[in-house]
This record gives sequence, structure tokens and C-alpha cells, in this order.
Amino acid sequence: MVTQEAVEASSLRVREVSKSFPLPDEPTTRRLALDNVSLSLTAGELVSLVGPSGCGKSTLLRLIAGLDSPDSGELMVGAESITGPNAERGLVFQDPNLFPWLTVRRNIEAGLVARHVLKEKRHEVDEFMRLVGLESFAGAYPHHLSGGMAQRVALARALINHPKVLLLDEPLGALDAFTRMRMQDEVLRLWQARRTTMLLVTHDIDESIYMSDRIVIMTQRPGRIERTIPVALERPRDRSSADFLQLRGEILELLHFAGNAVAI
Repeated sequence: MVTQEAVEASSLRVREVSKSFPLPDEPTTRRLALDNVSLSLTAGELVSLVGPSGCGKSTLLRLIAGLDSPDSGELMVGAESITGPNAERGLVFQDPNLFPWLTVRRNIEAGLVARHVLKEKRHEVDEFMRLVGLESFAGAYPHHLSGGMAQRVALARALINHPKVLLLDEPLGALDAFTRMRMQDEVLRLWQARRTTMLLVTHDIDESIYMSDRIVIMTQRPGRIERTIPVALERPRDRSSADFLQLRGEILELLHFAGNAVAI
């Protein structure tokens, strides 16, 4: 039986996308950030995007979010072309970007208010606060929250719009190691509950293996797709298993960490 969550998810297709930016000191000269990038996600899939710093991972997420336009190529969610921002594509950054003057409840409601649907969707706010385990913090303000709790608010704020695709730009990068591992499980729990299509940008190889159906490796700038690696490990995954460590070693070698390190 197809669930409502599965219906809400949608495929994502990036076809031969290129993007350049003007140099800060030479506005008439442009630097290529993405070069002929093609990528596809099936509905309900969780894919990680990994590559060297500056290779265009965040640029690609901004293009998918509709916050910028490509120089060439096509981006589609389902059968619809991406022409600008839309609530059907949620975006969660490394910084939760909560409104400090609003409570947890009001922060989660913010997207509904912006779309003028709060009245008919108000009943869902409690549901999503329960989903991320924050119902007892409804009246708290962001400065009362830990980093992990604030990021859960950001996730709930994105998910309450029922996005067909959720874009995650290093959402756990600012957390300490223990909180980060707990939040990885939290994101996976939310993904398994709703089966939203997710594209995760991360610098953490272990995180990409632990969470993803597939890992997409990008080259140094200008960013291209180097390789796509399926992760065939059963969930929940054991970070210390031989298969996990072998895959980790293969990816690190691919990223030239073995011998001549490239920082990511």
C-alpha cells in the first residue's frame, strides 16, 4: 500500500547543469563552479553529496532550492522544472537560522504563516513537534535550546511544509561528535517515518556511509560528478563493521586522503 508520505516524496533530476560566478576583483571574468553536472534521485531516496571544499556542493543545493539559476542545463522535481523557490523543496542549513524572538512553536509555524495556511494547518504543528521530540519545549525560545534541539526545530520547520525534496546543507556540521551521531539517528528516523526524498551535503565520510542509500563524489572545482557509490549495508548500520570500514577506506582513497591528502 502506498502511504501519503510516499506520495508526497518526488524524484529529483539534475541534467547537464553548469554554473559560473564573476570573480570579486574582475567582474567581467567568470569562474566555473559546476561543470555539466547530472544527478538523479528516486522518490524517497536519501543521497549524500561529498567532495572537496569549494567544489560546488552548496551551489548545487542552492540551484535545486531555486535560490539561483544555472547558466545551462535543467533541474526538475518530478515532472516540473525548477524556476524559483518553492515550499515543495525544503532547505536546512548548518546554522538552524531560527527567529530568536519566536518560540519553538512559532518558529515551526513560520513557513505556514508565510504561505497563509496556518489556520487550516495549525493542527499539524503539534504533530511535528512530537515528531522531533520537542512538544515540552513549545514555549521555549532559541537561546534556551541546545544545538541539537535547535536543529530539530529547523528540521520540523522544513518538514511541516511537506516538501517533496529536502535539501540538507551540512545540517549537523556545527554539532559536537556525540550530538552529531544522535542527530544522524534523528534525521534517519524522520526520513524513515516520512520517506521524504533527501539530498545531504556533508564533509563527514562516516556520516555519508551511515545515512545514505548512495554517495555521490564530486571533483575539485569546477565541480563534476566523479563517481556514485551505492551503500548496500543493512540498517541500522554498524560504524565499526568490516564492511563499513572497507567502504570508508575506498572513499577516502578515492578522495586522495591516502598518501596525498586533499582537505574537504
